Amino acid sequence: MNWKGVFPAVTTKFNEKDELDFELFDKNLQFQLESGVHGIILGGTLGESSVLSLEEKGALVKFTVEKVAGKVPVILNIAEGATKDAIELARLAEEWGAEGLMMLPPMRYKTDHRETVEYFKAVANSTKLPIMIYNNPVDYKIEVTLAMFSELVVCENIQAVKESTRDLTNVTRMRNLFGDRYSILCGVDTIAMEQLVMGADGWVAGLVCAFPEETVAIYTLVKAGRLAEARSIYRWFIPLLELDIHPKLVQYIKLAEAQVGLGSEAVRPPRLTLIGEEREAILNIINTGIATRPTLPDYKSIVID
Repeated sequence: MNWKGVFPAVTTKFNEKDELDFELFDKNLQFQLESGVHGIILGGTLGESSVLSLEEKGALVKFTVEKVAGKVPVILNIAEGATKDAIELARLAEEWGAEGLMMLPPMRYKTDHRETVEYFKAVANSTKLPIMIYNNPVDYKIEVTLAMFSELVVCENIQAVKESTRDLTNVTRMRNLFGDRYSILCGVDTIAMEQLVMGADGWVAGLVCAFPEETVAIYTLVKAGRLAEARSIYRWFIPLLELDIHPKLVQYIKLAEAQVGLGSEAVRPPRLTLIGEEREAILNIINTGIATRPTLPDYKSIVID
């Protein structure tokens, strides 16, 4: 697994019957690939993992693997409460054709240091799939500390971290302590360029679901050292990227997808689509961004190391 580049945490598309909408999902998926993304992550927070059945997760992975056709790796998120369930989902992910896993610490119970490490080790030792640990203590209340990562180096397939602590200095701390042992991918849209400049390898992105070209352009320009160009696009993007750090990020980003013709507003209850003043306020942010979209350089022709 090459844990570098832009990895969209794609949304799950639903139709009016609350079933998986594979046609609309594929429309978005193909545009992500055409825009130059480097991997696809299924069943994350944006993918509404907590309300997907096991059968739906399997169907999504199999469909995506078929449609991606080897162009980029397909990664399944694991967010389980019991270790045995996480191990079983890792087994199924491999069976379904996924090429990697993203893993949160255990859900519902706040594990201590020893419990967190043993959870990750148990899953890692049960599978051959490469793993990216999702470190998001702000939303999920458990921090995967540097000391924990020091113990996890024995698991060769734990290869990367989705760095979502909101602490920019963690990129430097990880590099100082581990060198290139772990790939570092930014998991918070509003500090993505900052983390990339400080040496992060990639970006697990949210607004990429609606604006993949701009997202990949920023990544490419930063890695090519063309910071002024990247900064100009990033400044335009920030009001939109801030939609990623709200509890209703799923509704906000799905509304953005609908506005650009890459999705719909449909969410699965208990989430509800936006109404009233809130919807109008978010629409104003989205439509302002669409109306002022910058002209992008030919980022696909840029060669980076």
